[in-house]
Amino acid sequence: MPFARFTDGHEASVRLCDAVRAAINAAGPCDVRATTSEVAYRRRAGRAFAWVPHMYRRRGGLPITVTIGLSRRDESPRWTRVVEGEPGRFLHDLELSSEAEIDDDVRRWLREAWDQAGPPGPRAAP
Repeated sequence: MPFARFTDGHEASVRLCDAVRAAINAAGPCDVRATTSEVAYRRRAGRAFAWVPHMYRRRGGLPITVTIGLSRRDESPRWTRVVEGEPGRFLHDLELSSEAEIDDDVRRWLREAWDQAGPPGPRAAP
């Protein structure tokens, strides 16, 4: 499990990471790449990232944050932050505290991100 080094001692984070991974797998195939701070779910380019806030915030926080890349700004009030990381590519942060929050909206956003990324294959040239 790529999240093992991030979630040691944080069982809620482990459960949420597993649930996010299941939702991503339902959206379509992807490559999983773990870095020192996050797990990236890629389909040609990074489209979803999951990270554990307690690694960065002294006061702790929610078990995980999922970042979903879309080619549009989604106006849902559920996002804790939306930034245009590059022209026409918006990164949406969603803080999750329970598996129930991985609902139809989250699955729809993941499916949209996967559809925008195109079919699985080598990463597109920058």
